[in-house]
Amino acid sequence: MMELPDLGPVWLTLKLALVTTLVLLILGTPIAWWLAFTRSRAKPFVEALTGLPLVLPATVLGFYLLIFLSPTSPLGALWVEETDSSVTFSFTGLVIASVVYSLPFMVQPLQGAFESVGRHSLEAAATLRATPVDAFVSVASPMAARGYLTAAVLTFAHTIGEFGVVLMVGGNIPGETRLISIAIYEHVETLDYQSAHILSAGMLVFSFVVLVIVYQLNRRAPVSLERCPTLPSTFPYASTRSSWRSPTICLCRGSPHYLGRAGAARPPCCGSSPASSTGQAAR
Repeated sequence: MMELPDLGPVWLTLKLALVTTLVLLILGTPIAWWLAFTRSRAKPFVEALTGLPLVLPATVLGFYLLIFLSPTSPLGALWVEETDSSVTFSFTGLVIASVVYSLPFMVQPLQGAFESVGRHSLEAAATLRATPVDAFVSVASPMAARGYLTAAVLTFAHTIGEFGVVLMVGGNIPGETRLISIAIYEHVETLDYQSAHILSAGMLVFSFVVLVIVYQLNRRAPVSLERCPTLPSTFPYASTRSSWRSPTICLCRGSPHYLGRAGAARPPCCGSSPASSTGQAAR
């Protein structure tokens, strides 16, 4: 009878992937936003810095992170002083290493999604008295939803498959830093091919199913845009902005116009009762 291997590395890997994805969603969004709209001469250098993990060997990145986070470094010594524990060879060290190593998988899809939104929609929202935060939440984020989905899935999947960088920074401590990839490597080293096969097959099936689901959702995701036949020269911005609940973009002759949030009085260009806009896009 086939015995199941220890599933501890599985749960630890899923926990690490989830934490890394959430952290990078917070850190990667402002970086991607800045890269998408900045005109600074420093942009190529920042892009190269964020994309460095794509071409840098994982062992090289892991080695420098190990040096940077070691108890003998200023940051590592401060961590030991405050927490009485080392950041290396711990779950916290794995999170830091995974955030750095998976950074381009979050930033680059988001940057492309924000660039596809363009400045025109944001400028239209600004002229209609939408604050930058309101324009980001109500215009840019819904239009970049597919980019967020792609970035989150790529980051999650990439973190699950990490090996070199997490082995260098976290080692192979059962229950603390022993991930699926490290467990598979150890099973192969000890000639336990049965356990290695079970874990490897599980990762293969999981990765395939996740990608299929994402591609299906990405293809069917509606574009929340509405068509308006005409746009008057004087476009009133509704005074009841605080009661609006969901973002609305009005398309007039192929140009997007920010309406704010649904639930308030309809501007004249889109009529009194909006038609369903699921799946519609500017033609």
